[in-house]
Amino acid sequence: MGHREDLLEGAKRCLLQKGFARTTARDIVKESGTNLASIGYHYGSKDALLVQAYVSLVEATGHRFEPGGEGEAAMSTPPGSLERFQEVWANIINAVAESPAIWLLSFELILQGDRLPEVRRMLAAAQDQGMSGLLPLFNGIPEEEQSRDTIDTEGRLYQTLLQGLMVQWVFDPDTATSAEQLTEGLRRLAAGIKNR
Repeated sequence: MGHREDLLEGAKRCLLQKGFARTTARDIVKESGTNLASIGYHYGSKDALLVQAYVSLVEATGHRFEPGGEGEAAMSTPPGSLERFQEVWANIINAVAESPAIWLLSFELILQGDRLPEVRRMLAAAQDQGMSGLLPLFNGIPEEEQSRDTIDTEGRLYQTLLQGLMVQWVFDPDTATSAEQLTEGLRRLAAGIKNR
């Protein structure tokens, strides 16, 4: 690996050990075996490197939202069905339960947003990728073929549900909503809308 990759891997380890606010440039250099100048050269700033490391951690966890990490072929239920909805949420909940440090880090970044406007801007840009990345899990359409309208509606809905579930599972896994409960809630909501 080169310095760029070493820095990214070192920054990931620092984030998981110390969090965003407590990680210093010197921590990253020590963890990565590089030098301070490498951070500016490859990433522009420590914060930019930490945001990239965070996004990389979330992306790696996001691949676990799919059974076996193999994408559409690994899903056992038809796209767009309640069964698919439940299968995807069960996979997501398992991934959240396996990686609580990453989700705790998410909340730290949310709470730091006012103090770190540049970090907020970078994460807001990554949020759009997150919305479009969730959609193929549910509808089976490749990410690059998702329409802007679908991303801005269905993608936002799934991301909002994901963030709410993360809060519940990080706060108290014993009382957090299950995939079955979420799916039954959606089924009842859809039935109620049809009957009005």
